Amino acid sequence: MKSKIILLKTMLRSTSLSNIYKYTKDKKKKKKVIASCIGLFCLYAMLMGYSIAMCVGYGKLNIIDGVPVMCALIISAFSFISTIFKTNGYLFNFKEYDMLMALPFEARTVAACKFMYMYMKSLPWYLSISFAMMIGYGYFARPSIIGYVLWIILTFFLPIIPMLFAAFIGFLIARVSSGFRKSNFIQTVLTFIFVIFCFSLQYIIDAIFEDDKVEVVLTKTSEMMDQAGNVYFPAGWFSGAVKEFTVSDILLLIGVSVLLFSVVFHIVGNSYRRINSSLKSHAAMKKYKMTGQKKRSVVNAIAFKEFRRMTGSTVYMTNGAMGEVLAVLLGIVTLVIGFDNIISLITKGAPVDSAILQPAIPFIVYFFIGMVATTAFTPSLEGKNYWILQSLPIDKKTVAKGKMLFNMYLTVPFMTFGILCLCISAKVTVINTILYIILGAALCAFSTAWGCVCGIRHMRLDWENEIEVIKQSAAVAIYMFPNMFVVMGLIVLVVILGMHTDHRVLTLIFILIASILAGLSYLRVMALSNKKGW
Repeated sequence: MKSKIILLKTMLRSTSLSNIYKYTKDKKKKKKVIASCIGLFCLYAMLMGYSIAMCVGYGKLNIIDGVPVMCALIISAFSFISTIFKTNGYLFNFKEYDMLMALPFEARTVAACKFMYMYMKSLPWYLSISFAMMIGYGYFARPSIIGYVLWIILTFFLPIIPMLFAAFIGFLIARVSSGFRKSNFIQTVLTFIFVIFCFSLQYIIDAIFEDDKVEVVLTKTSEMMDQAGNVYFPAGWFSGAVKEFTVSDILLLIGVSVLLFSVVFHIVGNSYRRINSSLKSHAAMKKYKMTGQKKRSVVNAIAFKEFRRMTGSTVYMTNGAMGEVLAVLLGIVTLVIGFDNIISLITKGAPVDSAILQPAIPFIVYFFIGMVATTAFTPSLEGKNYWILQSLPIDKKTVAKGKMLFNMYLTVPFMTFGILCLCISAKVTVINTILYIILGAALCAFSTAWGCVCGIRHMRLDWENEIEVIKQSAAVAIYMFPNMFVVMGLIVLVVILGMHTDHRVLTLIFILIASILAGLSYLRVMALSNKKGW
């Protein structure tokens, strides 16, 4: 137990922002730490505000009793999905594997500590949701002090069970893929399949519960929360503990969390070394023939290097290309089901003319394509190899151009495919379809350049795990959250304007705006490349 605490403490200290700020003598690094803290504080505040607003709505509808179950469900879903994406980079195939396994610790101890490290790094997000909902619940329900104490204590146990399930699924995926020659490719495919299944789970449940009697029950929200607590036991245990102070529920939530933790990492520990060794090894072709080398421009060579890096990393692939995969699925599903039927499904059968939604097609596809730009994290991925990049006889602007070119190669074909599928299904005219594709390309250019601005301005090279820059970096957060909310607002705005403006004129206006923003972002990248020594 003592060895686990020492190892976990060392991991946390090595990546702690407060520790970096305390001991670094680099003023620029201190400013980055302060900026990261401010950015995280804003994100936590937004999440807490949304959670409190949700509780206010429940209170106004007199269904505040359902808040504890809802809190447990939100935290569980959030922790499960985020852990699925992080398992590969934290538990398996991580960069510091050789160093950690050389230390005098058992394999299961290292695995358990990596899991706890992942838990501790994500804990502030879960606490923000839980404490905010506790405030909202307390304002309307007026529980006793014991209820608040139990809520705070049990919040620390709520994410453990779903995280363990997600980690075990990640272990199974890694276990299966480690038996293949191209283990990274197999692991990536399996992860994609599972994540897509999670995204489609809502529609699977809707298809199952189409019975009229079930719909009558689901209209009663408080009863629905009770049913959710009966189906997902940890949510029921949490609700029973904070509302009725049931001792058995308290013991079950804590006891099952501890027991599952021990069982999972006993199983994982037995195969931990073999899985990581297999995932980190690379097979060589038996029949290799020396052929002529292809000549590429420097910019294209850098773009190809990024492609090889993406295909060699499951974390890179599942995060950088997930939006493109979802865009392809959206296009295929729309062709099969029909644009009108998709709109009817989303609006729950409301009488909406699909023609007014046609100008929003490029923005709908871009919502997936622009989810994450690879340029937001590829500058930081150079990491400890940054000195090699600096020593190359290549203009730093060229390096930035190569990274942006790769993101364009990745996004534009998928954007075009998605728009074409939606336009064919919606029976959009040929001229409008061409304009939508041009707008989509302009949006990809803006996404690429703006992502590169964020990536260079908030470049982080002192990372130990690539997840820290691909998923958790300030550059990705600053790119992703404003971009996501702006796109959602633009979809609504375009639909409203499309009712009063010719669709071609409206599309041309947005092409001009997106092109100007892309151009300005590109010029900013070129300026930052010189300023940052990139």
